[in-house]
Amino acid sequence: MSRHETGDPADDGWLLTVAQEAGRDAGDVPIELLGDYLVLLAEAAVTGRRPRRSELDAVSRLGRTAAEQGVSAGKAVQLYLSAARLLWRHLPLVARSRDSEVVRAAADAVLQVVDDAVATLAEGYAAARRDLVRREETARRELVDDLLRGDSDPGALVQRAEPFGLSLTRVHQVALAAPGRRLPDTAAAISALEAVIFDRLGDRDVLVATKEGLLVVLAPSDDSGIGTPRDVRLGELMHAELKRLPRTGGWRISVGRPHPGLYGIARSYEEARDALAMARRLHLDREVVGAHDLLVYRVLLRDQPAIVDLVRAVLEPLRQSRTGAQPLLDTLAGYFDSGAIATEAARRLHVAVRTVTYRLDRVKALTGYDPADPADRFTLQAATLGARALGWPDQPLPAI
Repeated sequence: MSRHETGDPADDGWLLTVAQEAGRDAGDVPIELLGDYLVLLAEAAVTGRRPRRSELDAVSRLGRTAAEQGVSAGKAVQLYLSAARLLWRHLPLVARSRDSEVVRAAADAVLQVVDDAVATLAEGYAAARRDLVRREETARRELVDDLLRGDSDPGALVQRAEPFGLSLTRVHQVALAAPGRRLPDTAAAISALEAVIFDRLGDRDVLVATKEGLLVVLAPSDDSGIGTPRDVRLGELMHAELKRLPRTGGWRISVGRPHPGLYGIARSYEEARDALAMARRLHLDREVVGAHDLLVYRVLLRDQPAIVDLVRAVLEPLRQSRTGAQPLLDTLAGYFDSGAIATEAARRLHVAVRTVTYRLDRVKALTGYDPADPADRFTLQAATLGARALGWPDQPLPAI
């Protein structure tokens, strides 16, 4: 009887045929990923031998190879299962045997090899995927750091950005997400953001990473509908998704303005970072803040000695009030925010209109500036904004 008729594993011809059929069944997966798997199956059917540790280690390496080549885990497993099914069908010794015990013993041995090999293949695949993810996370984090710093070699950055599908010629904006407490699962947050941004904005030119305890989102704004000056759609989208995550203690999102080119990314990041710091400093109750909303504070603080002098000269007399400066300052802020309408200010402050008008009169009496006078109103409003930016009166004014 020939080796083909006995199912001798040394007969490579019929094993090659099985491998090729299995590769086609699995979606044209490279048959090199089978290694000596078919030989192990054939030997198990004929002799009952189980794979050695070294042979299973080789299967594990093949699992890693499949992951590195971009073959999906499902297709890799399908290749091995199809190979086992086709080999059993073509195994002459089993097909022609009339002894049920021979068939049963061969089936047990083959199934044991399939079980061991597929489990080992999956373990090797998973280990390789973990390594690939770690390498990608490291590369992603380093790329984001360099992009946000804005002082790296442009040519090298363009090359490094390509694998992530990032075109640095587009207009981008940066958004930062700060959790209320330490983020327990960074990977889950990144995956959630990527999925919702890809789905809702319809643009895969997005990069999500972590930096200094914050989630960083780099997204295009040209053609995406999020580039208008007062549009914080990206931030609202991020907040809606992130608040679903458990044990994060709430989120504060800041969004920088869109800017073109490589250095525009660093500029948008600086704006988002400044906006986040300013929102904390001002104790804003908004969960999403845009850099454009806080531009006036950046202007005021750019000349800090001047704004400190203004606050001291205009608002310091409010400390003489029996209730202190804070209620009068809050009333001024509410009055200006409501368009200098006392009734609207009263509604926002949850006080009576008479209380608002009384406090405004006290401001006029103590400072000499009349909130109802257009010229005085500008001075008072600038001083009020400056006080809010400086944290006054809770914090002492800086020395100048």
